[in-house]
Amino acid sequence: MSNKILITGGTGSFGNQFLKKIINDEKYSEIRIFSRDEKKQYEMRKNYSSEKVNFFIGDVRDRDSIEEAMIDVDYVFHAAALKQVPSCEFFPIEAVKTNIIGANNVLDSALNNSIKKVVILSTDKAAYPINSMGMSKGLMEKVMIAKSKKININNTILCGTRYGNVMASRGSVIPLFIEQIKKNKSLTITEGSMTRFMMNLTSAVDLVEYALENGKQGEIFVQKSPAVEIKVLAEALIEVYKSNSKIVEIGIRHGEKMHETLITKEEMLLSKDLGSYYKICPDTRDLNYDKYFSSGIKNKIGNDYTSENTKRLDKKQMIDLLLTIPEIKNDIS
Repeated sequence: MSNKILITGGTGSFGNQFLKKIINDEKYSEIRIFSRDEKKQYEMRKNYSSEKVNFFIGDVRDRDSIEEAMIDVDYVFHAAALKQVPSCEFFPIEAVKTNIIGANNVLDSALNNSIKKVVILSTDKAAYPINSMGMSKGLMEKVMIAKSKKININNTILCGTRYGNVMASRGSVIPLFIEQIKKNKSLTITEGSMTRFMMNLTSAVDLVEYALENGKQGEIFVQKSPAVEIKVLAEALIEVYKSNSKIVEIGIRHGEKMHETLITKEEMLLSKDLGSYYKICPDTRDLNYDKYFSSGIKNKIGNDYTSENTKRLDKKQMIDLLLTIPEIKNDIS
């Protein structure tokens, strides 16, 4: 049976990668790309000349435009977001409008249209957030979980994914470093020992597909990922491009952490190890707290899952991972 899917923010890095993978998959009869960027839609329309792909101009902040795009859809992937940390720091209300209210509009529209399943895409910055982007994404997760508690199990399923730095995606540091290398400029790093999770776009798509196939109400899926120190990443790129660029530390930017967290200590109590993935199960307790005072379960809080305590990549391993990025392979071939 063929299904119709909708990707909000579909002109971004995830949308393009996902579309590449599924465009010839007979499981999907129609793929709808929803975004507010008509230029990127025009470029995608040229690159993916297919009758299966349809484009919708709209904004997740506008419930009416979402409703129109969601008619007769089976599955929704919610990737639309404001994701630049410094921008969200200076314009936090805009992050609220897109990342929280926009997500709420998408979820309400999905429920209204009896969508089979919605997968929301979140970020490691939602765990122990210190910046506006992370806080707004964390609240997006909370909105999804709260709505999932009120849904009959036979109706729309709401679940999510949370992942770290997606290499070479919009706003990530790798494209910036590559641009600096090509212009023979110094690579500007904020703090050399800062660590970030590393995953490529293929892994990001795999994670979302895993959530689509396995996700139940309120669950959030996390892929186990390695991490790298930013200085090692910069050194690896310099070696890959055979560059003479220097590395200059400029100090931590607005809203940055030294290390990112994918799962908090508290969430680990509700998490299940699935091999390549973790599943964070929702807290299903209601507001009737009295019964938990008398019959609660004691759990010992363990470790969180961070870019500091996960597998750490050395320069050679980072180079091998960089060479999986098509843009880099094309540059050096």
